Amino acid sequence: MLIHLCNSMSEDDCLLKKLEISVSEAEKRTGKNAVNMQETYTSYLVETRSLEPPAEGQNSPLDALWRRYSEFELLRNYLSVSYPFVVVPPLPEKRAEFVWHKLSADNMDPDFVERRRIGLENFLVRVASHPMLCHDKIFHSFLTQESGWKEAVNEAGLQMKTDSRLKALNATFRVKNPDKRFTELKHYSDEVQSVISHLLRVRARVADRLYGVYKVHGNYGRVFRYAASIDDILEEEEHYADQLKEYLFYAEALRAVCRKHELMQYDLEMSALDLASKKQQSEELATGTIRTFSLKGMTSKLFGQETPEQREAKLKLLEEQIVEGEEQLKLRNVESREFVKNSWLEIERFKEQKNRDLKEALISYAVMQISMCKKGIQVWTNAKECFSKM
Repeated sequence: MLIHLCNSMSEDDCLLKKLEISVSEAEKRTGKNAVNMQETYTSYLVETRSLEPPAEGQNSPLDALWRRYSEFELLRNYLSVSYPFVVVPPLPEKRAEFVWHKLSADNMDPDFVERRRIGLENFLVRVASHPMLCHDKIFHSFLTQESGWKEAVNEAGLQMKTDSRLKALNATFRVKNPDKRFTELKHYSDEVQSVISHLLRVRARVADRLYGVYKVHGNYGRVFRYAASIDDILEEEEHYADQLKEYLFYAEALRAVCRKHELMQYDLEMSALDLASKKQQSEELATGTIRTFSLKGMTSKLFGQETPEQREAKLKLLEEQIVEGEEQLKLRNVESREFVKNSWLEIERFKEQKNRDLKEALISYAVMQISMCKKGIQVWTNAKECFSKM
């Protein structure tokens, strides 16, 4: 699936053409957490090797360092905040979902850890193949520096740039003129999540049924000299399920882009309202007429009108605020148009990738199922021949 990732960009822009990236192994470790309590966790070995031609007689050095899953999470959060219009590749699941009943849901299970290792490698390759994310300095530090990259994240102001969930939720419900394209994108992401969730649930039920069938076939295989390896079959099943799960999690990445646009649109609308309010205040102050009920109007009636000097000072302040508000509104409009333009290019890129990857995965899954069925037919053909000779 990953061989197509660099197709949509120039050879020079793709980091994968310059750097070989892998998560080669996983290791269970024990240590103390932030509150000084003992915990068991899994650490993953990230290896990189330059693909640039080495000096004559020398080999390209291999850089290797260990990373925890939480560090991958920090990296992804940083990328999501720093590149709000990008559909940032998702991480593999932290705990197993959509598992059939014979499969362990323990996040320390060796088979699950191995699948997560593959998923983390896929995440790094996806980021390294992205035309913008691959140039990020902190991403490079994550790959090549044992320490110091977290401090760089803090210096980049991740906490300051992170929008609160409450504010984003507020924007979702209070935007007066939502962009129809992003509303449709939310519906699209919901549909992607719904369809893939249904596929994964069906696959889990099919895996349960296949397990029973192939156990029977395995028993017949011992009699009729045929071996049906149920473990190999189900291991391959999980590989295709993980490919589907990646796009299940991509649905949330799409919704994140929509939320960021809603927040931007909300700020834009608030700036426009604030500017309109100040212009009205300036007009009322200049003409001495109050068109709407306000606390200031009531105060003037109760305590008398302001002096000409006070009015002049307020008018001057309002004019400065109006000029500042117009500049801010203009800037927000430019930022909004730029966000929409960039995010839509990104979304079209994602859709092409999704269609290509899922088509490839589902075809391979169908081929695997056909191969299994042929093996099953062979079991019964052998049985029929055996019985006919009796």
